[in-house]
Amino acid sequence: QVQLVESGGGLVQAGDSLRLSCAASGRTLSSYVVGWFRQAPGKEREFVAAITWSGSTTYDADSVKGRFTISRDNVKNTVYLQVKSLKPEDTAVYFCAADLRRVSRYSTGYDYWGQGTQVTVSS
Repeated sequence: QVQLVESGGGLVQAGDSLRLSCAASGRTLSSYVVGWFRQAPGKEREFVAAITWSGSTTYDADSVKGRFTISRDNVKNTVYLQVKSLKPEDTAVYFCAADLRRVSRYSTGYDYWGQGTQVTVSS
């Protein structure tokens, strides 16, 4: 059972950048595909980005393309989400999720989840 802990969120101004981290323990994260999702109050959980086990292929949602970048460091057992040019509509709890199978754009495709980190973007 892999344990996931997100960090790096906070209160920022529009246009600022953050780097969110998803640190794993219990298992080697290199064996997992990893996705980032976000959920705003009253909204469904939304796919943000995902990365394959090797890190050679990444995917991101159209809503964040060009601003958000997912990467992984298997030595540190951590996956990152670099978020740039933040907008108020990016305000949400950001979750990382892992699965042993394959990359998915749907939350049901992931078995393991962190508790989330809050990103709040003020205008």
